[in-house]
Parts: sequence; C-alpha cells; structure tokens
Amino acid sequence: MKKKCIVLLSGGLDSTTVLKIAQENFDVIPVIFDYGQRHKFEISAAKKIAMQNGLKARLIEIDLKQFGNSALTANIDVPKNQEIGNEIPVTYVPVRNTIFLSYALALSEVEKVYDIFIGVNALDYSGYPDCRPEFIDSFEKMANLATKFTQDESKIKIHTPLIDLSKSEIISKGVELGVDYSTTHSCYDPDKDGKACKECDACVLRSRGFKNANITDPTIYQ
Repeated sequence: MKKKCIVLLSGGLDSTTVLKIAQENFDVIPVIFDYGQRHKFEISAAKKIAMQNGLKARLIEIDLKQFGNSALTANIDVPKNQEIGNEIPVTYVPVRNTIFLSYALALSEVEKVYDIFIGVNALDYSGYPDCRPEFIDSFEKMANLATKFTQDESKIKIHTPLIDLSKSEIISKGVELGVDYSTTHSCYDPDKDGKACKECDACVLRSRGFKNANITDPTIYQ
C-alpha cells in the first residue's frame, strides 16, 4: 500500500509533471488554490488534470488580492517580452509559496501525511525568491519544529523533484510519464477564451522549453 502525499497543483506545466512523478510512489492528494488570481483558467486546468489522473482535488480559497502588489492579483499590467531573470518581476505574488505550503502543512497534519510535493524550479524561472532551494530547506526545518505530529521520529519532507531541471528537461520527463501538456495552463495574461499571450515570462519559458526539448508545443496562443 502506497503512502499518501500532498501535491500543490496549479494547472501549470511544472506542477502537472510533479503530480505524475509523485504518483509513481504515492497516493496523491492534489491541492488547488483559488487565491484571488485575476483569471481562473489555471484553476479549471488543475481540476481537469486531477480528474484525468483519477484524483479528487481539494480546493482551498485564499484572498491574496486584498494585499495586491502583483500583476497576477491586482490591476497591474503583466510585463511582456522582457529579459527574464534580471530582477524579481511584478508577477511575483508576495509570499505565495510560503502561504501555499503553510496550508498544505496544516492539511498534512490533519491527514497525517508527511510528504508534500511542490513544482518549484531554480533554473528556468522568473527569479522568484520562494523558488530557491534555501527557501524550501528553511520551510521544511520550520515545519518540523512547528507541528505536533512531527515531534516523534516521523518528519515532514518537502519534495522538489524539478528544482534543478531546465524547462526542456521537465517537459521531456513529463512526456516520458505520459503528461498531456495540452490541458495545462501557464500564461499570466490569457485572453477571455483562455488563449495564451505568448509574450509573458511564463509563455516565453514554456515555448522555449518545448523548442529545446524538440517536442511540439500544444499551447493555443492568441
């Protein structure tokens, strides 16, 4: 019998690949966050992906738009065709991964689940500070200090199987595992029909990843 784990599922390319990786060794509880993002296409994608994999997702609602200061939650233009990685972009949502992991940690304590998977990546990303290995290590240490159910020999493990992979390597790994990337959604600024803009950081990294992996990009662009 497989152990249970929690996977943070955004509906994007990375988290969907992580879901497949986790399913190799765990019974997965997918967690989807409706955090006040300006568009809901990624939530619909995440729900569909969970269903395709025979899983029932937990939807958690958080209102991060009340804090604003991000192009993903406030009325701020999403940057297009900018040089990626020079500075932390305005698409960064303040402490989002800290909040997401905290909710996952609360669920893990209730469900007695000691393994949490998250699709952070320290190579092909937009420079977000909460995607770095140092952040994950610090959160894991905190989790094992701050929870009742880790005070014996059992400890929380935060799994980051994509942390050192390029986007093309992630895509190649996902294809090997049978990921259907046509159902995933990455764009920060889709049109009203959900078509990707092709110019935001997420679209550029996604498109470049498929190209470098020599795999056809199934994304529907504007």
